[in-house]
Amino acid sequence: MTTSLETPSVATGPGDVDALTALLRGRRVVVLTGAGCSTESGIPDYRGPGTRARARNPIQHREFLSRPEVRARYWARSLIGWPRFSSARPNSAHQALAALEDAGHVLGLITQNVDRLHHAAGSRRVIELHGALARVRCLACGALEPREQLQRRLLELNPGFTAASAESRPDGDAELHDDAVRAFQVAACLECEGTLKPDVVFFGDNVPPPTVQEAFALLEEGDAFLVVGSSLAIYSGYRFLQRAVDRRIPVGLINIGECRGHEWMEVRVEARAGEVLPRLASALGAG
Repeated sequence: MTTSLETPSVATGPGDVDALTALLRGRRVVVLTGAGCSTESGIPDYRGPGTRARARNPIQHREFLSRPEVRARYWARSLIGWPRFSSARPNSAHQALAALEDAGHVLGLITQNVDRLHHAAGSRRVIELHGALARVRCLACGALEPREQLQRRLLELNPGFTAASAESRPDGDAELHDDAVRAFQVAACLECEGTLKPDVVFFGDNVPPPTVQEAFALLEEGDAFLVVGSSLAIYSGYRFLQRAVDRRIPVGLINIGECRGHEWMEVRVEARAGEVLPRLASALGAG
């Protein structure tokens, strides 16, 4: 990463939207969104305020592939968590980003989220780095199945399986005790009876190279980069900040809490995305 840029001036707090507006006005903006963009829709994050109190180890790619009991635990939790996750609706941040794209200020979105809320809000050019929970893929034959259809099959296989007090988690599942999953029946692929996996990138797995290439190509079209609701703690998102800095295009941030690489960002607004983005859209004539 290029490190010879002058130390940027930092704006913090919702009152500094003017600085962010000035940074982005007249530029073609590429946006990277993280979990902080969806927390206001009721979807928990992994690293935001309060995360430490409810932290747990997320599902690991290698364990899911190699251990049937891990797959059973995942799908049992997912059976409980899916209705809450799938009922989430776009918030004002998603809607403002769609309006900014519609008005020509935003070229497109690179998202670390798997909730499809950008699509629901009307954003058209969305690159999903980590896939989408709305799809399930067979690891044997590659067949896709809608997650909603799989939900019905899981319920049929596990009648009476409920856990009303289960706590919702960031990856569309829920926290359950081991006793609740010992007899859980896992659904197989309808085409070949192979192993099913949500069509997302689990921790320990890699973003598919074509997806990364598509995201880099989008970033090359822009002349400004805006990070929304991401700590950039994992490399899948941080690499795009690196590329933006190497290209010497202005970078802005809307996030609460620490963010990796903040020293290279010219404007930082520490506030909720749902508060800042509508004001930004209005200031740029897209609200």
